[in-house]
Amino acid sequence: MNKKWASLVLIAGLALTAGCNKSDTATNSTTDSGQAGGDQSASSSGGKSSGTARHQEEPRRIVVAEGTEIPAILTSTISSKVAKPGDEFEASVASDVMAGNEVAIPKGTRASGTVVDAKKQGTFKGEATLGITLTRLEIHGKGYAVDTSTFAGREKGKGKRTAVVTGGGAAVGALIGGLAGGGKGAAIGAGVGAGGGLAASGATGGKNVVFPAESNVTFTLKNSLTIER
Repeated sequence: MNKKWASLVLIAGLALTAGCNKSDTATNSTTDSGQAGGDQSASSSGGKSSGTARHQEEPRRIVVAEGTEIPAILTSTISSKVAKPGDEFEASVASDVMAGNEVAIPKGTRASGTVVDAKKQGTFKGEATLGITLTRLEIHGKGYAVDTSTFAGREKGKGKRTAVVTGGGAAVGALIGGLAGGGKGAAIGAGVGAGGGLAASGATGGKNVVFPAESNVTFTLKNSLTIER
């Protein structure tokens, strides 16, 4: 009788142990499967996010070719009497600058430049000279350094006044003399762009070269400009 009970107790214990092991195995399998699935999901999600980030980080580029003219309007007056080489000036782009069929530099874009030559009357063989060049554009909130031709004017002396564009700009100097009541000549450099429109103007007043505020001046790119959008 005792042997019978002992056998029953032994069988019950073995059955209970086997059941526990089976349950633990199933639980571990489920956990491992869940972790694997989570890892795969995270990896997949991370890959998609990374790919999207790379796509968003790649800007579109517009190239403005060398030789492109940039028409500008001066914000303030520049005079050879007071200006010095290295002085900075402000301007704005007078009209849209195109790259192919697309507007690369919109009208109204902020611009700045530098005085590269300034001599008042009598300091250099009696001549007064003034030259400016564009150095920077701010397009859609981003600044771009530019290298352009020089817009320049020269006052040769009494009755011989000219204003010209040098360094590749398309321009014509027009001399208007014998103004009524004054008898003195006045020079206006009228720059004519490729499209035939007014591109630049400069005037000499008194004995010094003056580029008045609101004057239209045109600069030409010496190197291509790449703009990111």
